[in-house]
Amino acid sequence: MSDSSLRLVWVYPDLLSTYGDQGNVLVVERRARQRGLDVQRVDVRSDQPIPTSGDIYLIGGGEDRPQRLAAERLRRDGGLNRAAENGAIIFSVCAGYQILGHEFINDLGEREPGLGLIDVVSTRGEGERCVGDVLADIDPRLGLPQLTGFENHQGITHLGPTARPFARTVFGRGNGTGDGTEGAYNDTVFGTYMHGPVMARNPQIADLLLKLALDVNALPPTDDRWYEALRAERIEAASQPA
Repeated sequence: MSDSSLRLVWVYPDLLSTYGDQGNVLVVERRARQRGLDVQRVDVRSDQPIPTSGDIYLIGGGEDRPQRLAAERLRRDGGLNRAAENGAIIFSVCAGYQILGHEFINDLGEREPGLGLIDVVSTRGEGERCVGDVLADIDPRLGLPQLTGFENHQGITHLGPTARPFARTVFGRGNGTGDGTEGAYNDTVFGTYMHGPVMARNPQIADLLLKLALDVNALPPTDDRWYEALRAERIEAASQPA
């Protein structure tokens, strides 16, 4: 980072913030402050330019029309792509995840260009909607415990050759392709279908983003009893027979 402040950018909360996804930026901010870090948080509405000097960018989910509007404005603005070129960390959920890919199907049934920050293409599934709790094993290269979250999407996301699966499902649909993949990532850009909000259920993901932004291998420990109780509760509930 160029100065002592950690810069968190919450992208388009007026368009992309379903299922409590704004909780993700709250968790990252809190866990940074618990480590004594000075945090500058910026909430950027869709009528404002995206700053290019952020360290961590967070994008949530949204309905079909707001997703199209968000994609149009992000393409026109160009700031998120420039931030990625500068090495920023980007974490996206559901509609935000699809926007970071090459293209998705919009509310008009048309192919909508994405930002091309992750090598994925999203289409619309013809079968039943992917809804329910998910448990998945995160890519071991990331060194994180099991992923728990809630999915609610019709999209199917296909990974290209340069995208790695963020996780592989134990149960749940994930990317909806039938191959067990959930989400995708490259070095600094992450996408998942998990709501929850996903950071509250999986605070170690927030810590991973912090470590990447700070370029460190470890962070001082924090009191995770609340998070672990929530994780255990949701994993147990999801594991029960329907």
